Amino acid sequence: MANILAVTENMPYEDWLEWRKKGIGGSDASVVCGISRYKSPVELWLDKTGQLPYQEAGEAAYWGTQLETLVRAEFTKRTGIEVEHKGVLLQSEEYPFMLANLDGTCEHPDYGTCIFEAKTASAYKAGEWDDAIPDEYQLQIQHYMAVTGYKAAYIAVLIGGNTFRWKLVERDEELISMLIELEANFWDHVRMNTPPAMDGSAASAKFLSERFPDSVPKSQIILPDTAADLIRQYDTACEQLETITEQKQEAENKLKELLGENEVGTAGDRIIIWKSVSQERLDSKTLKAEHPALYQKYANKTSYRRFTIKAAS
Repeated sequence: MANILAVTENMPYEDWLEWRKKGIGGSDASVVCGISRYKSPVELWLDKTGQLPYQEAGEAAYWGTQLETLVRAEFTKRTGIEVEHKGVLLQSEEYPFMLANLDGTCEHPDYGTCIFEAKTASAYKAGEWDDAIPDEYQLQIQHYMAVTGYKAAYIAVLIGGNTFRWKLVERDEELISMLIELEANFWDHVRMNTPPAMDGSAASAKFLSERFPDSVPKSQIILPDTAADLIRQYDTACEQLETITEQKQEAENKLKELLGENEVGTAGDRIIIWKSVSQERLDSKTLKAEHPALYQKYANKTSYRRFTIKAAS
């Protein structure tokens, strides 16, 4: 049910990223479903359409890759189940936009060939692995089963560098059907180069600023009825933000009062720091007044679109 799209063994990271743009990978599934804590659908769309600059792998991704071999070996040591690793990028025959880069495969007496997925997690996320696996990883391995046709997957995790766990997850046809539908819809946006629905992410804000950098002076339109709901959402959020901001400032002020002249304070497993910082800033107002020609020479003019909502006159 899957073809080899590319051999990824020893492939440069930048080349691997380019191959990933040819479809939706397992780690993209949670983004498409809107539950990712790290990336929005708009940001993923920008990535798949080549509108994001190249970025080196972060520390977490780097060490996750480095420790993959260790997690695989430890799983075999504890279970006796051998894991075969092939550095290839798979593509679904039925749904070519669905890709899979497996950490390995192994055999199960009832399910036959299974997927093996290796993970690392910080100690702070240990609770997410107590009775289940995090939702984004559930979607990832179900995506892999959709691509390969396999009936189950083992997922093993090293938590905090000193706790090892693994779990067998069965194929979920209902979840896979939902994934295929959502990913097909998302890939249509990629193919047609049309953005998905805007969300509250920084990527959406950046995209809109770049797509509509300037306003047409005095131009005006009547917005659709849906704008009324969005305005109410905006007003409610502003009220909540004001309350939350005040609560945050109150807590900060009271902590500062407790610190007094002390730079550092501890409370349980948290460290509070109120440190003196010195920095130099250019006094542009004085420079403009006393040396206007020099100010004009080095002044940079920038423009942006200011967003406000006010009552109609």
